[in-house]
Amino acid sequence: MNFLKLILFLSLFFLCADAFPQATDSLAYQLQRNKINNLLAKRSITFNQYFESLDQHTGIFGLQTKKDIRKSNEILMDLVKTDNSIFKELKILLDYRTTVQAQVQSKSAEAENRNTSFIGTINKLRDQTQKLQIMADKNSSEAEHYQHLLIAAIVAILVMVFTIIRIKSTKAS
Repeated sequence: MNFLKLILFLSLFFLCADAFPQATDSLAYQLQRNKINNLLAKRSITFNQYFESLDQHTGIFGLQTKKDIRKSNEILMDLVKTDNSIFKELKILLDYRTTVQAQVQSKSAEAENRNTSFIGTINKLRDQTQKLQIMADKNSSEAEHYQHLLIAAIVAILVMVFTIIRIKSTKAS
């Protein structure tokens, strides 16, 4: 009886799953689900045939004959084969889903590693930019200092030249 409840639950689950399709499902996944849904529909039909065969009593006094029992057993064996096929296809579907999830996790980890690498590179470049900015500021400060010294030297030379010219002009007069 628990087996029947499980089959009923699985059939309802897969029949209702079509009402809420996910955009991420691939074609292979959809085909596998359709295959399982078809097997569940076949199982439902076979199950109804089995109950009908149990109700058939073609023997004397309304009893079941060996032929009736064999027919019921054949239907039951077909039902078991269908159940086995359903379980096999469900395993394929679950394996497919597990594979897809593993791929998604792998891609996610890969993207995270790539992002971490980018962040590391950005931080290195930021540090280099700061060092270069400090060096540029230092060089600018040194250049400004040397400009002041050059201007002072030029002014001193001009003052000396002007003083020498004045001294020569006063000696000549």
